[in-house]
Amino acid sequence: MRERWILETKKADFDGLAAKLSVPPLLVRCMVNRGLETEEEMRRYLYGGLEDLHDPRQMKGVLKAVELLRQAEARGEKAGIASDFDCDGIFSAYILWLGFRQIGLTANIYTPDRIIEGYGLNRRIVNEAKAAGVTVLVTCDNGIAANEEVAYAKEQGMTVIVTDHHEVQEELPPADVVVDPKQDGETYPFCGLCGAGVAFKLICALYDACGVAAEEKWKLLEYTAIATVADVMELRDENRILVKYGLQQLEKTSHVGLRALLEVQGMAGKRLNAGHIGFVIGPCFNAAGRISTVSASFDLLMETEYGEALKKAQKLKEINETRKEMTEEGVKQASAMLEGKPLSDVLVLLLPDVHESLAGIVAGRIKENTGHPVIVFTRISDSNVKGSGRSIEAYHMFHELLSCKDLMSRFGGHKMAAGMTLPEANLPELTRRLNEQSVLLPEDFCPVVRIDAPMPVGFATERLVEEFGRMEPFGVGNPKPVFAEQHFSILRAQQLGKDGNVLKMYVQNCLGNRCEAMLFRGKEEFEQFLVENFGGRELKRMYEGKENDIDVAFTYFPIVNEFRGSRTVQIQVSGYCRIE
Repeated sequence: MRERWILETKKADFDGLAAKLSVPPLLVRCMVNRGLETEEEMRRYLYGGLEDLHDPRQMKGVLKAVELLRQAEARGEKAGIASDFDCDGIFSAYILWLGFRQIGLTANIYTPDRIIEGYGLNRRIVNEAKAAGVTVLVTCDNGIAANEEVAYAKEQGMTVIVTDHHEVQEELPPADVVVDPKQDGETYPFCGLCGAGVAFKLICALYDACGVAAEEKWKLLEYTAIATVADVMELRDENRILVKYGLQQLEKTSHVGLRALLEVQGMAGKRLNAGHIGFVIGPCFNAAGRISTVSASFDLLMETEYGEALKKAQKLKEINETRKEMTEEGVKQASAMLEGKPLSDVLVLLLPDVHESLAGIVAGRIKENTGHPVIVFTRISDSNVKGSGRSIEAYHMFHELLSCKDLMSRFGGHKMAAGMTLPEANLPELTRRLNEQSVLLPEDFCPVVRIDAPMPVGFATERLVEEFGRMEPFGVGNPKPVFAEQHFSILRAQQLGKDGNVLKMYVQNCLGNRCEAMLFRGKEEFEQFLVENFGGRELKRMYEGKENDIDVAFTYFPIVNEFRGSRTVQIQVSGYCRIE
């Protein structure tokens, strides 16, 4: 897909700040491009430790919640944890369960059925908790919008503590206390925590009040890190610290279930980064709640015998493999519907047989492939469909759908994503309205790539690559740096991987610097680009290692490749174009 490359040109005293921070000026430029302005902000970004985490007692409602939990423990009462079925909900509940157990408070975990009940607290959960003798109900990763359900729990005589991180609705739920850093009057300095992050903060304050040793808090970091990355939180402020130290802990985890999952995924003993959570660990836990039962995730987390944990981890892996196969089938169906047709501004697709929990993933994949906002619908009854949408930067999906709210029976979302239920008969009208009122321009469908700096590959030394490691973990809100250089010749190339889907190139720039260049995604699209711009003969000569006329620009990130004791600097190619 065609991209728009934009070179960042923010100004700062790069050399002066670099000297004060003991890093290269290029690293300072990258930090400035990510919105960091002061030396103090940059120092915390680079060197922030656990001591830089904010005091949880600053969070509105935390001290009252701690008081209620301590009273419940002192009276020998029983707690119920009302969670959700995704990765953030799973680990939020697990953190609370471990924390309550640490202070002697017994707790059960309750989750909704994704298909039958949908998201969040419901009356069935309240009734089950009541029947089990629960007197204190604590929500996590949900509850801020569950006004009726919280009121019902209060009617049953329960003390209700809501912990959540989602946007506050017009009216707070009638809980005994609400802990959500997005509520009015909040005194906490960072509102970007996930549900597990909020749960972690509550348990930290609870441990402090009960005199629990500080190291017990840090044992919860790996769970918080998994949820933070899996829930696509911005990796800035204390989220960076939570994920950085959580990853370090996860690499050497003593947790039986997580050790087993790392083993079955071939990741045991490896250096882990946020991508391993986002693309391997998180999806395994998410998949259980999507197409199976969330209990499979909790079964693994609660397991204490390693042999059994391996079996349960393998089960989670298999569930996720099934989820990936189902997703690929959905993407194929959607792509076939669009093939050979002009694309409307907003793509509205009905895929009746796609599992409703996968509609959003399929929509996201089609959005990536086309650059258009996409809504994928699945059939949930003879007359109703359920949709999940994913948007592009130029299209505020929630606002645009709001004008069509009369067509929908249920609707919610934000700028980049939305979910809705409506009669199938209303789909044509929804499609018509969204496209007739669209003000999208052709350039809006081209993804924007922000380049941190132009950099000849000769400057990419092993030492510089090590310095970029200070910027990790990379992810949403803290993207991996992007560099660019024009006019690469491709001296030769070879296909790697069991499916031949990885391209290894040997390239040379105008200054005569040579290096290896790796293209891990989109090999076929790159070949098509070369044929369209330089011809099939030049592509053939490239693969044969013969002199050719290919002249391309790359966006890239440098890495150090180690093979049989030899270390070489490579570039990971992320984009390409022809410079006339």
